[in-house]
This record gives sequence, structure tokens and C-alpha cells, in this order.
Amino acid sequence: MDKLRIEGGQPLAGEIAIAGAKNAALPMMAAALLTAEELSLANVPQLADVATMERLLRGMGVVVERSGDCCTLRAAAIAATEAPYELVKTMRASILVLGPLLARCGRARVSLPGGCAIGARPVDQHIKGLTQLGATIRIEHGYIVAEARKLRGARIVTDLVTVTGTENLMMAATLAEGETVIENAAREPEVVDLAACLNAMGARIRGAGTDRIVIEGVPRLHGAHHRVLPDRIETGTFLTAAVVSGLFGTADVRLTAAAPGTLDAVIDKLREAGATIDVEPNALRVRARGRPRAISLRTAPYPAFPTDMQAQIMALDCVAQGTARITETIFENRFLHAVELQRLGAAIDIDGNTAVVTGVSALSGAHVMATDLRASASLVIAGLVAEGETVVDRIYHLDRGYERMEQRLAALGARIARIR
Repeated sequence: MDKLRIEGGQPLAGEIAIAGAKNAALPMMAAALLTAEELSLANVPQLADVATMERLLRGMGVVVERSGDCCTLRAAAIAATEAPYELVKTMRASILVLGPLLARCGRARVSLPGGCAIGARPVDQHIKGLTQLGATIRIEHGYIVAEARKLRGARIVTDLVTVTGTENLMMAATLAEGETVIENAAREPEVVDLAACLNAMGARIRGAGTDRIVIEGVPRLHGAHHRVLPDRIETGTFLTAAVVSGLFGTADVRLTAAAPGTLDAVIDKLREAGATIDVEPNALRVRARGRPRAISLRTAPYPAFPTDMQAQIMALDCVAQGTARITETIFENRFLHAVELQRLGAAIDIDGNTAVVTGVSALSGAHVMATDLRASASLVIAGLVAEGETVVDRIYHLDRGYERMEQRLAALGARIARIR
């Protein structure tokens, strides 16, 4: 099993490009099920989760071809309407095939999802919304079994803000009869990007990016070409790594092919920590020197601070000046990385959904184990500033969401390598 070996102590400097957003690419790939024509996607990252979605769609009869960061999908004929447990258990985003299959084929059998061990992420809002669109749904032997002769538009008010729930319902509603209104919709940039892709395919969606999305159903969708937006969480992760590395000198990193407007909350917090961040139309430059200042935060749905950046900021706070309070409101088990950071010498106290982090002057290298995708990133960041050698185990989590992370960090001067 692959691991990362890190020798801390180097300020990061240089330039790297940001990859496409995993959390935008995956629902777009599922959207290929809505049409018999070809959907062409550019800027698709080469990640384990993307490969899993490719296998899942191929199993349904979709022709999938990859060339660099381009992915073409053609679901001329759907041979199977089941998403098996063997694939779904490794990636929660597999649930995104439920809405498209139901809309186009009138039936779907999708295993209840798995993914990171960061707490309960129920699919009840997916089921509730699809039922309101006219589907009959039951849970049977660990599978969601859904049927509908014809979906019909409805007004859906979700009980909580759910990104994948919004995406699933939006995709299903594109082929429903009449108008669908999703209230309390997720506002994330990935939802906006999916709506843009669907509209390019002939859907009629307005309001994406607000908490009220209106979809006017159409008889059919057609093929299209769409470019996936840059990954804001990857951008935030590299920004944070650069800021923390300023402990050892002047860190100066430029991130190209980025979308700065999608991570205002993260940029604000890193500036609060003492970093200088220059924003360009499609790039960011971050400079930092010395210990950062401790920054407290509370996660919340977009446009507030993203839960997917909480672990990375905790790594920063571990070596910051002062004490920070980090409150997690999205996932109840998303402090699993705190125990591993403590192995590196971090001073972290957990009280329910709040972590109190008191910065220490130095961390010390150790063998640590990743527990989920973003926890992996936090351990890498901590390893970059720990004295001596840090080995991060179980980095298959990291490979789900970061493309060649160790190579790109090495290009910025980090002493990091993949080992077995």
C-alpha cells in the first residue's frame, strides 16, 4: 500500500496549475445518462473517484473514453440500471446516477453509498425529493429501488442543504413533465457548474447559485461540450500548505488555472492568518513568512467556510500563534484527523463538535494514518512543517481527491515522495 514520506522544513515556492473539480466532474459524468448523444467534458481530473465513476458507468453500458484531461461519454443504450455495492461502497458520489437513471429509464437500483468515514451522510433528501417527483421508492437488501412511469414537476423543500441531493433532483427534473422548484437548494459552485453543463445539453434551469432553483422539464437532452471548473478545495489546500511553510522562510506560490471567486471564505481566513494573497482573474499568488496567526472558524454551507477545508486549517492552527476554536457543523465525525495530528505533537482538545487548537512552536515527524480524504491533506500539510520524517499511510484516500499531490508539492520545493 502506497505511503507518503515527507521531510519537513522547506518553504514552498514556484508555480503549479489547479486541476478540475472532482465534485463538479462526477455529477456531470452521471448526467451523461440523461442523453443518448455524446457528452464531452474537459478539465476532468485524473483521480481514483473519477476512475470509479468511469467503471460504474461502463457497467451500465456507457462508452467512456479518456484522453488527457478530456472525457467523452456516450450512453446510446443503457444496458443496466443498477449501481452495485462493490463500486458504490468506495464513493458516495455514486448516488448521483439515481436521478438520471430514473428520469431516462424509469427505474434504478442503487446501493446505499459509502465513501469517507466522516459521519452519517443520509440520502433521505434524495428519496424525499424523487418521491415528490412521482417515483415509488423502497429500500431493499441495502439498495435503493426506484421506479417511475413518468416523473412530474413538483415543489421540493429540502429539510437541510444537501449538495448531492440538489444535484440528483436537478438532473432528474430536467426530463420531468412540467416545472420543478427546489427550495433550500445548495448554492455551491459545483451545483452552478452542473446546471451550466445541463443547460448546454438543452435543459432549462435557472436560479443555480441561489437557494431556489427552477427547472422546466424538456422531452429530451442532447450532447454537449463543457469544461469543468477548477477545484476550489485543491486550491485552498495548496494555499494553506504555502502559508504554513512560511515557518521556514519566505513562501511564494502562484496557483494558475484557478477560480478565485469560488473560495472567498478561505482566502479571507488565510489573510487573517497573516498571508498576503493577490487575486488575478484566473490565478492566485500567496506569500507568507513566519508563524501564522491562529484562526477560528465555523463550517457551514457555501458561501460560508467549507467543511472540506476544515482539516487543512486545523493543521495550520497546530503551529500558529495563539489558540483557535474550530466548530464543525456539517459532519459529526470529521475530527478523526485530530488524533493523528496529536501524534505529531499538536495540542488539540475536542469538545463535541468543537476543537480547541493551541499552536505549538514545532511539530515532530511521526508515522500517521489518513482516515479520510481531507484528513489526508491535513496530515501532508503538517508533515511539511514537522521536524524530521513523517510517513502518511493509507493515502488511497488522498488519491481520491488530489491529482499527483506529491509531485506538485515537490515542484514547489517540498521534500516529499511516494513509497511502498
